[in-house]
Amino acid sequence: MTDSFPLIPATTVREWLNDTQELALFDVREAGEFGEGHPFFAIPLPYSRLELDAGRLAPRRSVRVVLIDDGADNDAVARRAATRLHALGYTRVSILQGGARGWAEAGYTLFKGVNVPSKTFGELVEHAFGTPHLSAKELAQWQARGEPLVLLDGRTVEEHEKMTIPGAISCPNGELPYRIGALAADPETPIVIHCAGRTRSIIGAQLLRSLGIPNRVIALENGTQGWTLAGLKLEYRSTRRYPDAVEERAIADARKRAVELAQRFGLASLDTRTGQAWLDAPDRTTYLLDVRSAEEFARDGVPGAVHAPGGQLLQATDQTIGVRGARVLLVDHDRVRAPVIATWLVQLGFEAALIAEHHARALRPTEGDAATAPRGTDVDRVGADGLRALRGADGVHLIDLRPSAAYRKGHPQGARWSIRPRLLDAFAGIDRSARIVLYADASELALLAALDLRDAGFVNVSVAEAGIDTFKQAGFALEATPQTPPDRERIDYLFFVHDRHEGNLDSARAYLSWETGLIAQCAADELQHFRIAAQPPVSDMLSGLTHS
Repeated sequence: MTDSFPLIPATTVREWLNDTQELALFDVREAGEFGEGHPFFAIPLPYSRLELDAGRLAPRRSVRVVLIDDGADNDAVARRAATRLHALGYTRVSILQGGARGWAEAGYTLFKGVNVPSKTFGELVEHAFGTPHLSAKELAQWQARGEPLVLLDGRTVEEHEKMTIPGAISCPNGELPYRIGALAADPETPIVIHCAGRTRSIIGAQLLRSLGIPNRVIALENGTQGWTLAGLKLEYRSTRRYPDAVEERAIADARKRAVELAQRFGLASLDTRTGQAWLDAPDRTTYLLDVRSAEEFARDGVPGAVHAPGGQLLQATDQTIGVRGARVLLVDHDRVRAPVIATWLVQLGFEAALIAEHHARALRPTEGDAATAPRGTDVDRVGADGLRALRGADGVHLIDLRPSAAYRKGHPQGARWSIRPRLLDAFAGIDRSARIVLYADASELALLAALDLRDAGFVNVSVAEAGIDTFKQAGFALEATPQTPPDRERIDYLFFVHDRHEGNLDSARAYLSWETGLIAQCAADELQHFRIAAQPPVSDMLSGLTHS
């Protein structure tokens, strides 16, 4: 199709973020570029995964979409992404003129890091509620004295297993309201919540405090990074986690508290007819989410619902909800987890409601992800026998599309690393009949890259059907190149305090300073979207932070 997408100045995009219509502000740069600086409400949708993730992040094809790249080559990557989205059925696609550079030139802040709205929200919650905290040294002293306490890790089970505070039990924040009775039955025992940094410690502690449990609940200041900075040793490969079974009496108590909390926030519970009307609305986007554990969702999740564990949903909202101003409908299985998480989504600025499981099962799923399945079923797939025939042949281009870190650790001899947005540049000047073999961790990613090459006129493109395993089966030797690709080319890798969990204390300090400094970087129109129950006026908060 002809490239005729509107170019929108940053000032207009800023106005759109603050009007009453929905907006999907998609940053189509790769993870490393996004993390080095993006608008506050930008949603990461890297071009390398565009068709795979677009339908999940923006299920309604008529929503306003604005795309951001780095502004180079007349917004080339954003234009390419716009063409792909148009082919998927998106009808209102625009491009931010000048990309991220245009945003900065308009005088607007580019924020480093990821999940910036959720992390800013965590800092706002601590300011608004005065969430109590204790330092790593204080916690270590408690433990040394043998004082009774329940130490919970509010991150995912996988993160807990990698490293945790000694003695902590894994209980992701989304599971806390349902399982706290099984973890802290004695109301006199203090509860300490920790994460890797700040956000999930604060939100986990405040979630329990807002629920009204009788225990003293405290956030561990600066999480595992604060523990390391205090000169204390972490525990690795812990298998402690919350119990699957919870006594009915504890569930009844949690349910009573959750119902009271939901009533304080005025949460609605929709029936099937109203829930279906939300999903079918032509002018509104609704996300149907299940916030329970992965095991429960796999066992009896409602068809059409998306799995979004509650703790991670609050920690990384922009990875699930891609449309500003959208509605969120949570499937309520137990009258505990969904209501509690919904009250926090409301404070994050979303319109949220509940739908009981039996009503949700009668819903008719809407279009969603299926429409974004990538084309490319006719792209040639090459197996181990085909690769053996190519080994040592002249003029064969082997392209590794895996993460740059994986390429550095080991790749077939002769393979080059590339990434989808730069693939056409890598083949500039190459004859269109050249033999090209692509491989990635997931064949879908390689297929998308193959389509770009085919659309550019390359006629001899194949995808290794089992990725790098195909090369191993074909007998290709692997080689490591620790310095290739060079850092300047690794746009997929977020260098921003990337080694804060690897013992680099300076990196940990920089990260924690970044988190605590987020609010001060925000403008009033960015903070006004939050609706924290105890939050003072935005002007007062900005003034206090500016003059403190």
